[in-house]
Amino acid sequence: MFAEKPYEDVYVEDIAARAGVSRALMYHYFPSKRDLYVAIFERAGNRFLARVSPDPELPLAEQLAAGLEAHIQSFVDHPFEAVAINRGALSDDPAIQAIISEELNVVCQRLVNELVAEGHLRDVTEIAVEGWVAFVRAACVKWIQSQNISRVDLTDMCLRAFDCALGTPTNRLRGRSATLSNSPSANSPLRVAFSRPRSLSRLASSAFNPPNWLRHR
Repeated sequence: MFAEKPYEDVYVEDIAARAGVSRALMYHYFPSKRDLYVAIFERAGNRFLARVSPDPELPLAEQLAAGLEAHIQSFVDHPFEAVAINRGALSDDPAIQAIISEELNVVCQRLVNELVAEGHLRDVTEIAVEGWVAFVRAACVKWIQSQNISRVDLTDMCLRAFDCALGTPTNRLRGRSATLSNSPSANSPLRVAFSRPRSLSRLASSAFNPPNWLRHR
């Protein structure tokens, strides 16, 4: 119901009716609608973090791929919850923002630490990873609502976005695009684990040839 309607248009009595329980039972467990709403976020956050917990013994690329697949599967298994949470993410409610922030911080920090250990600069990596995670969440919400592309294409899109953002040091974007576009990065984490060199190579080429507005900044 929170996925179908704005928060203010959802009523506890309607939730109770759809669930087949009494209002009194609902209020016994959730004193207010907000308490129920926050509980949805808490359950989803705990489930998500349990699913995407990586195996530290695996290479980074395999950890990333497994985490991404788990994230997409969570949207497949709980599509209404995913849409409701995305809508709630825009809320100013401090409890909800704290849950979302903790979830994102855990995921981002894991990735950042792994990438820094591989030689990436922490400051730029933190920005790139946080931006990539936001992109993945938005792409998954859009996909679960429309599914105009296949799950394979969605996964591919997210992995290519990661490859573009973090496959090579960002200072290579300036002044050396001609050389690098013909020499895809050997350091790209995803190239180690995925056998799609042609698509990744094409994307790497476009990443190393920035638009004019970026070249002159």
